[in-house]
Amino acid sequence: MANHPPSHYPDIGQLGEDLVTQWLQSTGWLILHRRFSCRWGEIDIIAQYQGEQVEEQGAGEPGCRGAGVQGSIALSTQHSTLAFVEVKTRSPGNWDAGGRSAITLQKQTKLWRTAEIFLAKYPDKADYPCRFDVAIVSCQQISALPTQITSAQNTLFSSSVAGYEFHLQEYIPAAFDCLID
Repeated sequence: MANHPPSHYPDIGQLGEDLVTQWLQSTGWLILHRRFSCRWGEIDIIAQYQGEQVEEQGAGEPGCRGAGVQGSIALSTQHSTLAFVEVKTRSPGNWDAGGRSAITLQKQTKLWRTAEIFLAKYPDKADYPCRFDVAIVSCQQISALPTQITSAQNTLFSSSVAGYEFHLQEYIPAAFDCLID
């Protein structure tokens, strides 16, 4: 078997991020940036979820004719939410619990500082509620998959790309607190 150069192999991390991006878009998120980087680090995905418009039934002004419209509808818009998403793509038998152990306090600090740079660069987003999410993706080379079909009922989203099978195993919203100085 020939040893191929590293450029021959697909970027598994990017393919895992592609899967998470597709899933986020399918659930209503708008992708603002992929691999946003600055001197502090990199954020894999920055996504925005638009707040939904909520219709509230107005009762009008009781006892006042012409002053209010009985049964009018007022629209109130909730603010958008920003998610800074760290994607961990791992193969079976990995050493760090599917990537969960790689989200150290030091990594959280880097993500927090990178998010601050993003918000400084895009001040129109600075007042949005923000959170840090973690996506756990498993991947396995298709030729290495067992011939027996296994259940993927715990998978949120799946795809096959470049000879690999990818599964979004877990999506953790607000995975860590933002209490870092």
